[in-house]
Parts: sequence; structure tokens; C-alpha cells
Amino acid sequence: MDLTEKQQAVFDFLKGYRGEHGRPPSYEEIRQEFGFASLNSVKKHLQQLEKKGFIRSPWGNQKRALEILSEHEDRAAAVSLPLLGTVAAGGPLESPEVPETIDVPEALVGRGEHFALKVTGDSMVGDGIHEDDMLIVQRREQAEPGQTVVALVDGEATVKRFYRHGSQIELRPANPNYSPLIVEEEAVRIRGVVVGLIRKYF
Repeated sequence: MDLTEKQQAVFDFLKGYRGEHGRPPSYEEIRQEFGFASLNSVKKHLQQLEKKGFIRSPWGNQKRALEILSEHEDRAAAVSLPLLGTVAAGGPLESPEVPETIDVPEALVGRGEHFALKVTGDSMVGDGIHEDDMLIVQRREQAEPGQTVVALVDGEATVKRFYRHGSQIELRPANPNYSPLIVEEEAVRIRGVVVGLIRKYF
């Protein structure tokens, strides 16, 4: 289905914001961007995008639960990223014996060097990161509070939200069944910041 001019503008904003911040915007951020009178107006636009198959959203959560469906990304331009292996949302990074690559829409990557990782585990389901999702990660050694990072802790990789508390680092899951990991700064090595996600539907 084709989008109206306003729906296309909203969809483009969702993609652009995710590319810049590594996560989708909140309802309030969308409302402010377009000057909508209420969050209900935002919801109506998003519902139309979902109806037309461009996004998916659990409507009970108005924070950052939007998911852009990969089949509607710009397929005209793709980039090939190294697939460095499988990262458990709480476990070791498993690197493949034979390096692989994966083609992803150019809209998912910005400046800098990127790589892909396949997710196992469910510690980040609250942020919309599920088993078998493919994460697009921008290589960085630093992160801003609240960003979702791939970090090495004592040699094991994990995907969590990053927070700093003085000399300590908190790696926070998005699942109440898991506890935050709080360690000294020197025990953590940031490998990159998650800037995109690809999911296959069968």
C-alpha cells in the first residue's frame, strides 16, 4: 500500500531517528516533531503505518516499542556488513569459523564502521530485541547513557543498555527476569552501539 504524504514523512522520521539514536522515537518525540495536538494523533498515524505493513507496535507501550519492518526499508541501496557471530543477550560471543557477511539496507547504517550480530536469549525483549534478530552495530568504544551496546565483560559479550555510575558501569537488561550487571569500569569494553535491527517473519 502507498503512504500519504504525512504518513511517509512520519515513516521517514522514524527511520532517520533510529539511524541517529539507535532506537525509535517516543510518542512524545513524534508529537513534537510534527506538532500534533495529542498523543492520540500520533497513535492514529502509527496505526495506519502498521495497517499498511510498515511498522509493528505493541500499542500498550508508548515509549520506544516501535519496530520498522525490514521489507519496507530502501532496497535500492544495500551495504554488506561482516557477520561477527552470535551474541547471547547474556552470554559469550560466538564467532563463526568462516567469516560471513550480510546485506542490509543502507538506511540502517550511518557514518563509521558497522557489523552485524545474531541474537540469542531474551534479556532484551522489553526493548523489542528477540531471539534470532540480527543487530546492526556501529563500532564505538564509548556510549551515551541509555544506549543499547554490545559490551565485553571479562571476555564475554552481552547486549544491554549502558549506564554509568561514577567509576562503575551498569549494563541493564530489558526483562524483569534478569538483574542488571554492575561492574567496575575497567572490566567493561564497549564493542559498539546498536543502531538497527532486522527481523525475519515466517
